Amino acid sequence: MSTTTAGQGRMPRQIPFIIGNEACERFSFYGMRNILVQFLITSTLLQHIMAGQERELAAKDLMHSFMIGVYFFPLLGGWLSDRFFGKYNTILWFSLVYCAGHACLALFEDNRAGFFTGLGLIALGAGGIKPLVASFMGDQFDRTNKHLARVVFDAFYWIINFGSLFASLLMPLFLKNFGPSVAFGIPGLLMFVATLVFWLGRKRYVLVPPQRVVDQHAFSRVIRTALLAQAPGQGRAGLWLAWIGVALAVASFGLMPSLGFVISFCVALVVLLAGVGGGAWMQLERARGVHPDEAVDGARSVLRVLVIFALTTPFFSLFDQKASTWVIQGNEMTKPEWFVSSQMQALNPALVMILIPFNNLVLYPALRRFGWEPTALRRMTAGIAFSGLAWIVIGGIQVVMDGGEPMSIVWQVLPYALLTFGEVLVSATGLEFAYSQAPAAMKGVVMSFWNLTTTIGNLWVLLANAAVRNDTVTGSIATTGLSTTAFQMFFFAVFALVAALVFGMYARSYRMVDNYRAAA
Repeated sequence: MSTTTAGQGRMPRQIPFIIGNEACERFSFYGMRNILVQFLITSTLLQHIMAGQERELAAKDLMHSFMIGVYFFPLLGGWLSDRFFGKYNTILWFSLVYCAGHACLALFEDNRAGFFTGLGLIALGAGGIKPLVASFMGDQFDRTNKHLARVVFDAFYWIINFGSLFASLLMPLFLKNFGPSVAFGIPGLLMFVATLVFWLGRKRYVLVPPQRVVDQHAFSRVIRTALLAQAPGQGRAGLWLAWIGVALAVASFGLMPSLGFVISFCVALVVLLAGVGGGAWMQLERARGVHPDEAVDGARSVLRVLVIFALTTPFFSLFDQKASTWVIQGNEMTKPEWFVSSQMQALNPALVMILIPFNNLVLYPALRRFGWEPTALRRMTAGIAFSGLAWIVIGGIQVVMDGGEPMSIVWQVLPYALLTFGEVLVSATGLEFAYSQAPAAMKGVVMSFWNLTTTIGNLWVLLANAAVRNDTVTGSIATTGLSTTAFQMFFFAVFALVAALVFGMYARSYRMVDNYRAAA
């Protein structure tokens, strides 16, 4: 396997293998995910739950719990890659786990244990490779051709949506006409092809070796020093904040009887990260002298990046509900007999494939001519705001439907367009932003934290779903004159708009860094 550099200003020859792998893998993932809620609502797996809204809520909970797993396991994949196996080996092995998960879905459509085992294996496999494929692609570039990396990151996101487009169009029809074994089996076959394509490029890749030797000045050690170090005449407020975070994380598991393990675990994770990260930020200067200035400044840079990541989580709580809340709304809308409501999700990748080149070739140059530079953080701010606007529209549609007026599913085109424009501005931009801001020794882990934003976004959805099962909450919602569904939609819209405001304010003080590797 090659360990040479990417070349002086040229496009690396190995990029097509990575792009081809991603196209097939994304078809497999979106192919199964986009039919998951529809399948669960009508399958025998939830036959113990009465039909109607309660079964729909259960299907939504399962889908969002699955997504939490998909975007949590990047932490494991990033850690294994950075410390032990390297990106190539970790991607290849987790891909095999991924294939096994797809096989379980196809074979155990009527068996709860088998089917949910398959979902767990897919969450592990898809999550394990998720932070690595994009950063592995970034490793194929150096500072002589990093301008091409920005183009390829957009192409990478474009090909993700190319796979998603055909998966969203075809898999609902296969589910409807040929049953779940075929509908879940085809994505499994595509995942096998994805693994094969990735393996075929093995002799051409640039391989950045893992950091097997324990770095005494690694991010985690700088954070530990900052929290534990004492300064003459100063208190230890940061350490106290960290211990409060630990205590609240432990206490969060007391929520299990009422909210379940997934919500309790995610809440614990959030308060732990907030407590330890916030405490370390308060005392970070105490690490100087014990660790070199470069390590301390790098740790501060990572903590600043994590604040950016945290502020994007409301966007992902809105975005992922197009595969659950919006599909359920579509089931109640008028549409042709041959059309399945989950097929509307194909509109999202189709628009992405149009918007990415439009933004790069038309919109961004036009904005620059008017003297406004569309920086990464400005684009992400606008993207979060556009997602909020999409949910105002979808909520308005729900209000009309609640009033008894039949609505065509065509009305969902506008919110899909607004949400997709927001996605391009947040997700496509965030991939390159996360890679460029990550210190060299932590690229896999930082990309994992970028994926963790989706886990936390899905946590907000589960908490909202749990709230509407409370009679006191639903009674309060009833006094507004809105249905529970419409109220939730407007709640998420406000959630995103407030997040966009805070994100924009924080972004004004953020200082960008360049952490692409140097040319040899």
